[in-house]
Amino acid sequence: MNSSSFDLNLLRVLDALLREQNVSRAAERLALSQPAVSNALARLRELLDDPLLVRIGRRMQPTPRALALEGPIRAALQQIEQTLSGAEAFDPGQSRQQFRIALTDYVEQLCMPGLLARLGDMAPGLRIDVAHLSPSLPIEELDRGALDLVLGRFDEIPARFVRHPWRIETLQVAVRKGHPLLAGDLDMEKFLRLRHVWVHGGQTRGMVDQWLAGRGQSRQIVYTTPNYLQAAHIVAGSDLGVVLPTQLARQFAALLPIQLFDLPFELGPFHLELVCLAQKSRLPAFAWLIEQILLIGKG
Repeated sequence: MNSSSFDLNLLRVLDALLREQNVSRAAERLALSQPAVSNALARLRELLDDPLLVRIGRRMQPTPRALALEGPIRAALQQIEQTLSGAEAFDPGQSRQQFRIALTDYVEQLCMPGLLARLGDMAPGLRIDVAHLSPSLPIEELDRGALDLVLGRFDEIPARFVRHPWRIETLQVAVRKGHPLLAGDLDMEKFLRLRHVWVHGGQTRGMVDQWLAGRGQSRQIVYTTPNYLQAAHIVAGSDLGVVLPTQLARQFAALLPIQLFDLPFELGPFHLELVCLAQKSRLPAFAWLIEQILLIGKG
């Protein structure tokens, strides 16, 4: 394929088709007729030698080649748009952009009330869509533009991503007030006797259980859930205990009949970070949103 003769308008059509996975909705998005979009798809299939989208029922399923192209094409179109309009053209007060962010319910509770208050004042037209964050960095979704950024705890990330420190957290143990096992302090013996709720977040083993396993010990987990909010309510109405991030635990303690204890061992803090594609972070709208989220992290 000769890239110099490639009609770049076809990339806009492909981007819309991958977003909508439907010819009619893609046509509406582009303000084109349905036959025009169908013809463009036929040209794309011929030029790229790939079906790109395969009809399955009422939806069109992207092929592996299309999914590999989705992120780079979307980033390139965004870069072209920003370059032509000029960086100074971004106006938060007038913007109608939509951002998709992945995080856990715990980080959502810490971040979103403050962020939405800021957006309500400065950028009322911006839309935030939240997706649940998987235990590992969702690289594929970030690459193809299905996610714009993620906020959570990560290990190593590929060089094409940028990471921003957001907040440092510690852990505490929460039990209901008047728990019969914890009339005084929480020591290691009582911690191991306590029956635990574990908020797993899709992980196979959390920080506490890794620490215990390294010392040949284990705790009694009788209930697992992916939701911090649910865990706090279960503990408030039972004799179970749960290990929670400190800032979230303090919020729950102000609302529910629970009491908090420090862990009976030194686990150390963990770091929450904002991660996105480095190329995307340089776009004015994304840079502005990242700045607002980082300011919430400092609060």
